[in-house]
Amino acid sequence: MSDILSPGGAGVPAAAPASRNLWRALRHDRWAQASAVVIVLVIVTALAAPLLALIEGQDPYTYHTELLNPADGTGAGFLGGISGSHWFGVEPLTGRDLFAVVAYGARTSFLIGLAATAVSMLLGVLLGASAGYVGGWWDTVVSRVTDVLLGFPQLIFMIALGAVAPQSIPRPLLLIAVIGLFGWPRVARVVRAQTLSLRNRDFVKAARALGAGGAHVFRRELLPNLWAPIIVLATVSIPANIGLEAALSFLGVGIPPPTPSWGRSISDAINWVQTDPMFLIFPGAALFVATLAFNMLGDGLRDALDPKTAVRR
Repeated sequence: MSDILSPGGAGVPAAAPASRNLWRALRHDRWAQASAVVIVLVIVTALAAPLLALIEGQDPYTYHTELLNPADGTGAGFLGGISGSHWFGVEPLTGRDLFAVVAYGARTSFLIGLAATAVSMLLGVLLGASAGYVGGWWDTVVSRVTDVLLGFPQLIFMIALGAVAPQSIPRPLLLIAVIGLFGWPRVARVVRAQTLSLRNRDFVKAARALGAGGAHVFRRELLPNLWAPIIVLATVSIPANIGLEAALSFLGVGIPPPTPSWGRSISDAINWVQTDPMFLIFPGAALFVATLAFNMLGDGLRDALDPKTAVRR
């Protein structure tokens, strides 16, 4: 029954035409394709960080103070100690291999960014869709909580919480929980608005008229038509959360040393810009490329899923 009543046409699931149009549109978007390739490469780097460090013959925790310049504490040699044994050079003062730090830092940033996005998307989709579909007092409660959290000084609260939270709480878990819990209101607001526009559509009314229960209509008629904004929101939220983790680590309330983190590496590198600029360039470039790729892929997905853009194509 769901296939017949779906807006995609008789006998065709609602999600099928959208997915075909999506891939067709992305095949013509070179920037989105390039961004997807970059994202895959960064993810592979994060997953294979131990292997890459092993190939280089280094790790992100061993100090090589013998490679430092005694005069200023920077890596001795070309551009902060770049060599065949240390592809990105070494950290000032510690002598840790910078390539290993950046590769392992991708693990930290992506773990927190993806996990926090998963938390915020799960809560936002469930609360926003249920509020838009059920309506009544539940919609009022969810809307008011959303308004309060959106108006709350989130960054200040995160900084304060990171400063007072017991050290026994794993910092990655704390960051995932805090970023995810503060990220769902924006998702819920968009999903709620989309659900409100869908629940009075003809195919939903037809399903109800034929005796479909509320859970069936919600699961089989509404959710398949919410995937487009959900996908776009997810691709936009991931770089935002990666950047937020980096900002918190930059401010000293994120991932503690010696665990590699792009944000903390950038924070540490600020004091060495004049004497060792490569210490800032490598982790900064990694963060910039990753967030830019996700944002451009999100723009490509948004254009591909926009009916007005599809008509122009």
